[in-house]
Amino acid sequence: MAIAKAERLMNLALCLLGTRRPLSKRELRESIEAYVEAFGPGKGAAGDDSFSRMFERDKDDLRELGLVIETVENLDGEVGYLARRDSNRLPPITLDAEEAAALGLAAKVWQQARLAGAASGALQKLRAAGLPEDVDPYEAHGALEPRIPVHEAAFEPLMLACRDRRPVIFDYRKATAAHPEPRHVEPWALECWRGHWYLAGWDRDRGAERVFRLSRITGRVRSRGSGFTASVPDVVTVRETVATWAGEVADRSALIRLRSGAGYPLRAKAAKVRELGDGWDELEIPYGHGLDAWLVEFGPDVVVLEPAELRADVVDRLRAVAKG
Repeated sequence: MAIAKAERLMNLALCLLGTRRPLSKRELRESIEAYVEAFGPGKGAAGDDSFSRMFERDKDDLRELGLVIETVENLDGEVGYLARRDSNRLPPITLDAEEAAALGLAAKVWQQARLAGAASGALQKLRAAGLPEDVDPYEAHGALEPRIPVHEAAFEPLMLACRDRRPVIFDYRKATAAHPEPRHVEPWALECWRGHWYLAGWDRDRGAERVFRLSRITGRVRSRGSGFTASVPDVVTVRETVATWAGEVADRSALIRLRSGAGYPLRAKAAKVRELGDGWDELEIPYGHGLDAWLVEFGPDVVVLEPAELRADVVDRLRAVAKG
C-alpha cells in the first residue's frame, strides 16, 4: 500500500508540474492510473465521495512535501489545479561544513519530540537541493551534544497555539496550591530553561503577563476560537522572567542548613559553606523571588534558618504538597 501511494503521489505531482493549464479534478481522475483503477466508471456516488477524499489527502501530502499547488477558478466556475515550475524550483543551496553541522544539531535537539520527523524531512530536502554530499549533518562534532527534553504532553498543543495565535485553556497547579485551577491564556512563546519548558503569555483572568511551567499543567490543553485580546510584545523574555522568579536576580542572602552530600545546585550558588557536623552543612545563598519554590524541591535535605519570611513560605509550600 505504501508503494501504491508513493506512485500515486508521484503521478499526481508529474501531472500538475507538466500541465500548462489548470487541470480539474475530473481530468486528473481520468488521467492518473491509480485513480482510474480505484474510481473508474460504475463506482457511483460513493466512488465520487471516496475519490474526493483521497484527492484532498493527496494534495495535502504533496503540499506537506513542499510542492506549491495553485488553485485556479475559470470563467465557468470550474476549479483547476497546477504546479508552476518556477514556483517549485529552489535556488542553489550552498552550505559549508559548519552550517551543515549546525542544521544537524538543530534537528537532533528535537529527537524526543514529534518534531523529529519534520526536522529529518527538512534535512532530506536540503540534501536533495544541494547539501554537500561529504557532510553528514547527524555526525557528532564534539564531546557535547545539545538535548532539549520534551516529555510534557502540553508541549505540542501549546507550540501550535503559539504559532497560530490561538488562545488556550488548561488546568494549572501552582507550587503553593493543593489543586489545579483553570487558566485562560493567550500563548506567546515557549522556552526551555534549565531542563524545564515554560510558556509565556497573557493571562486573561488576571489581566497580566504570566509564565507557566509546563510540568505543572494537568489534563488536556483546549483551544479557544476567539483571537488575541492583548498585543504580543516584540520580544518575549521568558528566560529572564523565569530567572528572576527563580532567585537568579537577588539582592539579599538566605541562610540554610543542607544535608551533607545533597543539593549540589545549591552548593554551586553558595557564597559561604560551613560544616556543622552530624551530616549537615550551613550555606549562605542568594535570595530572590521564587527561591522558596526551588528549596521545596530538595525536600527534607534543606532547612531554612533565615530570613523568617522565606522559612514561612517554604513551610506553606510543603504543607500544600502534603495535602495533595
